[in-house]
Amino acid sequence: MAGNKPQKDGASAPSFASDVAWPADAVQVGRILDAWGVKGWFKVQAYSTQPDAIFNAKHWFLQSDGPKAGRQVLKMLSVREHGEGIVASADGITDRNGAEALRGWELWVSRADFPRTGDDEFYWIDLIGLDVINREGQPLGRVIGLIETGPHAVLRILPPGIEEPAKPDQERLIPFVEAFVDDVSLEARQIRVDWGADF
Repeated sequence: MAGNKPQKDGASAPSFASDVAWPADAVQVGRILDAWGVKGWFKVQAYSTQPDAIFNAKHWFLQSDGPKAGRQVLKMLSVREHGEGIVASADGITDRNGAEALRGWELWVSRADFPRTGDDEFYWIDLIGLDVINREGQPLGRVIGLIETGPHAVLRILPPGIEEPAKPDQERLIPFVEAFVDDVSLEARQIRVDWGADF
């Protein structure tokens, strides 16, 4: 039949969900590593040590900048821990060839799929972009990232007048602990800290 090409070695292309739109609040949470087994399951690398959103999401949003450039949506059937990693299965992916076709795609989920945080707990993604001021009302800059040091996280702040990408010695680093952080307001998009403007 015209327009149909035979597939090699019984290969099957993954079947993507075309009726689900890419969310405006998509957050990158991992990537697909490779096929797992012969029934369409695949291995996933999570970018967080607490990948709850990956387990919660009913749809995974995939993006690739490589040869397969584009965006796709998977309707998830099952996601579970396996050893120190994660394995998953999705609707329309029924064999190893279909799972292998997903290798290398970046994994995104909707921010709405993240579990609710407790009082005074925040996801890093929610802190990035917030303005930081001190008790005197002086602007200290904008959060551009965080560093995990073990006992606590450290805010990476881009001071006013410095453009990205900043050199490491241009960034202001403030430990994200009660001793220095007075208040975090996601509504006001602001963090107030006990920190001198000349530090």
